[in-house]
Amino acid sequence: MSIETTQSQMRRGILEFCILSVIRRGEAYPSDIVEEMKASKLMVLEGTLYPLLTRLKNAGMLSYRWVESNSGPPRKYFSLTDQGIVFYKELEDTWNELAYAVNALKNKESLLPPITEQ
Repeated sequence: MSIETTQSQMRRGILEFCILSVIRRGEAYPSDIVEEMKASKLMVLEGTLYPLLTRLKNAGMLSYRWVESNSGPPRKYFSLTDQGIVFYKELEDTWNELAYAVNALKNKESLLPPITEQ
């Protein structure tokens, strides 16, 4: 087991919530989502993002609209649907519960004697 594998699995587990957190603030263009995630030290590749956005759209969580671009093809901007807002709030509640539980466990003083090497 490597630390990189575990770190990757942890990041993958919260990726959907983080992406929806960006979109929740307003319409978002995929490359802007990638940049915001990168700025927050959560790397996501467009090859990972696009299938996730498509899956969320097909599940009714996201909608999109095309916007003409002066510098290339039209751009697809994503936003949360009403169903997506409800879904996001449920994920946010879950995240808050998990973060609280993990912090409580991580910061709790042990009732067991310290482990000593033999």
